[in-house]
Amino acid sequence: MYTDRNFKTKKEFKQAVAAGNEVRLYAPGLGQPVENGREFVEGPHYPEAHRWYASVEVKDGVVVSVK
Repeated sequence: MYTDRNFKTKKEFKQAVAAGNEVRLYAPGLGQPVENGREFVEGPHYPEAHRWYASVEVKDGVVVSVK
């Protein structure tokens, strides 16, 4: 599961969500992410090596918190 923007660090991702930027999830070839609930994401995007992982809360398809 990835975010719609290719965040290089988890800190950058958390700051974007905290600033109120609309961040959505997508799963290339793996179905649809949940619209409401918890998901797990990783980054940066393939083919780069994944260097961060996060648990996120999603509401109406938008990430509202990152852990």
